[in-house]
Amino acid sequence: MKLEGKVAIITGAGSGLGRQGAQLFASEGARVAVVDIDGERAEQTVKLVEQQGGSAIAVTADVSDEAAVYGAVETTVQEFGKLDIMWANAGVVSRGGVPSVAGGEQVEFQDLTDADWQHVLGVNLSGVVYSCKAAVPAMRANGGGTILATSSAASFAAYHSIAMYSATKAGVNGLVRGLSLDLGRYGIRVNAIAPTHGMSPNFLMEAGAPVVGQSYEESAGPWDAGVSPIPLKLRRPPSLVDNAKVALFLVSDDSAYISGLTLPATDGGTLSRVAMTFEEDAPQPGLLGE
Repeated sequence: MKLEGKVAIITGAGSGLGRQGAQLFASEGARVAVVDIDGERAEQTVKLVEQQGGSAIAVTADVSDEAAVYGAVETTVQEFGKLDIMWANAGVVSRGGVPSVAGGEQVEFQDLTDADWQHVLGVNLSGVVYSCKAAVPAMRANGGGTILATSSAASFAAYHSIAMYSATKAGVNGLVRGLSLDLGRYGIRVNAIAPTHGMSPNFLMEAGAPVVGQSYEESAGPWDAGVSPIPLKLRRPPSLVDNAKVALFLVSDDSAYISGLTLPATDGGTLSRVAMTFEEDAPQPGLLGE
């Protein structure tokens, strides 16, 4: 088991990638603190972990509240005795951003309020800062540890109507680089994953919506790689598990000398693209002979 004897905190673990990660980490031997602003969702994740033979606790906390994050770390250390892994995964999208693509509210950038900005900044960047800060004392007491943050492909490339979100995720990348230098002396590694595909539709849904448990691509119906815009053509869609496995790699000893990296997980060559389109880019249904 890759995480035997380890204790991990995962924020935003009540649904989506965080929930998948909690199950995967626990299956690899970690005891997991499932942190989420929605306590009921956190409890549901714990039940899934326990049903699969793992060990977990639920902690309700808003990561934009520094005291709440410190409290989550304190609760975890009291329950499990230490902290080895902090995965700052919780995130929110800008109001009027990607949800507008799915028929939601459309908001022009100049009409976004300071409250809108403070919300996305508070969760996506301040929440990561607080998670890192709170984890360091416990990790130093251990003689080291691993911090992982969830960034985004939007930190590398532009997406419509989520400039605020993109700014916070780019900030995460800079934070990871800086902390890898500052915390390396304590044996603490700091990295980030930047998912492109294989993420949860819950990210676009109202708070409290039922947890889908699949990626955008999986929940969209039958998969046809020839129609997908992803350059890499495989016989199955990208999944939450694909992203969780990259996270597992970065928090395990398999990546013992990797620090300061933001890794584009589940990219499939998407970020390599240019703005031009070519004849070869046209959808090719049945490309793999399904």
